[in-house]
Amino acid sequence: MLFPLISFAQKSLEIGPAGGIAYYNGDITPGKPFVQPKPAFGILARYNVDNRWAVKVSITHGSLAGSDSISKAVTNRNLSFNSTVNELAVTGEFNFWNYFTGSKREIFTPYLMGGGSFFIYDSQLSVGNSTVPTYKSNSFALIFGMGLKYSLSKKLGVGVEWGMRKTFTDYLDGVGTYIPNSSQQIQVGNNYKDWYNFTLVSLTYKIDLESGMNCNGLKW
Repeated sequence: MLFPLISFAQKSLEIGPAGGIAYYNGDITPGKPFVQPKPAFGILARYNVDNRWAVKVSITHGSLAGSDSISKAVTNRNLSFNSTVNELAVTGEFNFWNYFTGSKREIFTPYLMGGGSFFIYDSQLSVGNSTVPTYKSNSFALIFGMGLKYSLSKKLGVGVEWGMRKTFTDYLDGVGTYIPNSSQQIQVGNNYKDWYNFTLVSLTYKIDLESGMNCNGLKW
């Protein structure tokens, strides 16, 4: 995502909390969205380059879960897991329409976003009534998604965002291609990487960084 070099819009910083749900796709719950959603929350800082482009840094904590008995993707396997994820993400945002918090005319826009993240995860896998030792590690993810922004007042904005994370690990759910079972290994998964999603609502406060001028030299 490329940013314009020249902008007549007011540059600003928006900061605030976000909260919503997280869900997972992988060996236990392949494909289907919003299966066994769990809570997620965090904070964000968004630097508005102009009325179309922004860069966002966010820290988000979320819980993930999956169960064969609920997803029914695989029968007679009886796996389930719970995991926590702590993520640091950097994303770029492109507004479909001109928008800035505090505008009296350009108060709403859908947007696309993309970027990457580093995350730490802690997974607990259960096989029937038995638990596998907790798996703790970290990895990277590619992020893509979409959202909506709405200006509530001169300083406050609200947004909702759906963002998928394509990870570089197959152990987010504690399930790789195999799990150990005494002296043998039982194949339980595949070698595809896991995914997770944060769907969040945010409330931000705008801090003006400079006096904004439009292309006619008039203040916003």
